[in-house]
Amino acid sequence: MTLTIGMITIDTTDPHRLADFWTKALGTSVQHDWGEFLVLGAVEGGLQLGLQRVDDPTPGKNRVHFDSHVEDRVAEVARLVGLGATEVGEHTVPGLTWTVLADPDGNQFCVGQLG
Repeated sequence: MTLTIGMITIDTTDPHRLADFWTKALGTSVQHDWGEFLVLGAVEGGLQLGLQRVDDPTPGKNRVHFDSHVEDRVAEVARLVGLGATEVGEHTVPGLTWTVLADPDGNQFCVGQLG
């Protein structure tokens, strides 16, 4: 038997506010709403995103983040910033450039482009 990751969950003080950003960013909808815990419909590869209300979000940079890859990183970053993300930084290594963004709660994630 092997372990399969089916969902990534983000801690937040306001899951409904964060759901507004992530449903638009990922082109999905809220599949389940239990008040303090929301599950967004399946995204890339069937993976789901959970939003869990907590009293105290972890201070500083989140310890786990996700990376996405797109054909036009600059356009996608502009779209996400328009939805409420904040640009944190940009990095380049041979063959890959990525932008670090933060969602409206400060959770960081990356948008990369090969080439």
